[in-house]
Amino acid sequence: MLVSGAYASKPGDPVAGEMQAGLCGGCHGFDGNSPDASFPRLAGQYEMYIVKQLRDFQKGHRANNDTMAGMAAMVASLQDAKDIGAFFEKQKMAKKPIATVDKKLAAQGKKLYYNGNPKTGVYGCVNCHGDRGMGKAANISIFPRIGGQHRAYIVKQLKDFKSSSRANDPAGMMADIAKKLSEKEMTAVSHYLSAQLP
Repeated sequence: MLVSGAYASKPGDPVAGEMQAGLCGGCHGFDGNSPDASFPRLAGQYEMYIVKQLRDFQKGHRANNDTMAGMAAMVASLQDAKDIGAFFEKQKMAKKPIATVDKKLAAQGKKLYYNGNPKTGVYGCVNCHGDRGMGKAANISIFPRIGGQHRAYIVKQLKDFKSSSRANDPAGMMADIAKKLSEKEMTAVSHYLSAQLP
């Protein structure tokens, strides 16, 4: 189990993290580019966002994936989690989505991503996740990079937030937004985001 305490210890070491991340590769891809949309791409994700998710799985704050809860339990220390996070943050995201992007839906999703839906009170995703879903900055890693993420994974997480089966978002922000999204909006924004690759 990870030791509790501030994240202020030494930063993650991507070289040490490469060895630690070996077990992650079976699902997430050894370079963080998972070939299966059930598992998120970790390549380029913020180190400290990965650390937070590992800790949340370990503590039961995130409980929407039993397999991941078991895997997270094997990460022995905070430093190991940071090393794994540092390794994946340094990896380059693949240049193509694994599922075909519908351009019409992606255009609708882009509009929602940048403008939200004032009629239903949906806040524009860009405000937290940055331009093209590339994040704001590593020092505000509480909001992950979501551009280039697998479409099916994005939809599943939105549905999990909506149903409250995932509840580890800061102050319930994502749950609040997801509850206001229609399935069509979830699909559209996922098409847009999955196409935001290097």
